[in-house]
Amino acid sequence: MSEMTKIEKNLAGIKRRWLVMSGKGGVGKSTVTAQLAVRLAAKGWKVGVLDADLHGPSQSGIFGMRGQQHTAVGDRIQPFTHGSNVKVVTMQGLLNTPDEALIWRGPLKIGLIQQLLGDTDWGNLDVLLMDSPPGTGDEPLTLVQDVPQCEGIVVTTPQEVSLADVRKSLNFAAAVKLPLRGLIENMSGFICPDCGHCHYPFGQGGGEKLAAEKNIPFLGALPLDPLVMLGGDQGLPDQAGSPACEEAWEQVIAKLMQE
Repeated sequence: MSEMTKIEKNLAGIKRRWLVMSGKGGVGKSTVTAQLAVRLAAKGWKVGVLDADLHGPSQSGIFGMRGQQHTAVGDRIQPFTHGSNVKVVTMQGLLNTPDEALIWRGPLKIGLIQQLLGDTDWGNLDVLLMDSPPGTGDEPLTLVQDVPQCEGIVVTTPQEVSLADVRKSLNFAAAVKLPLRGLIENMSGFICPDCGHCHYPFGQGGGEKLAAEKNIPFLGALPLDPLVMLGGDQGLPDQAGSPACEEAWEQVIAKLMQE
């Protein structure tokens, strides 16, 4: 059986496959992925999270699984579980120690991603969220080429220095014929924990303008919320945010749940 056939067979029980991507690092892709996972799960969806950022895996920390290791049943990798509706697989769960550095070139990374796709016991899911490292290199290209019916969710922050790199992601998607679910503007304002007002240290509206420019759906603008940050640091991704943050996320989730 070819690797592609094996992956396709293993993912057959997964209805949707969404690649969370960005040309720019530091825009909050991992936090957005985790928040998508727990919020879709709260709506009753069964969600898988594949942490494909092999050199900087963050999902084990966000989900409170740092230091834990994946087990196997036969040749099937067993995901971590969060609540009853979220499964998580991450390179961090395959390392001997949490701070071990992965020093691999492209072919080894491609092989590992294919193994995580093809050998993980995903079961039946409503969606698989794939948290990709920044850029347009081996990891996102492997996921796009090897995951049938893959769709992209692009994450940016409002300022032009981020948008310039995110445009490369949009051109990447066009070049590899990756359909896009839409674009999220993250860190769109800062919710002050003292006064509750939203301030805009990174500017405002750049993501929405880019989405309009490229004629792709704009999924919404998410504020930078200290409560969400604290939840991620403490391994509590279900931590509720401020009212403004919760309202913004509800709008994003509602758009993504539309068929």
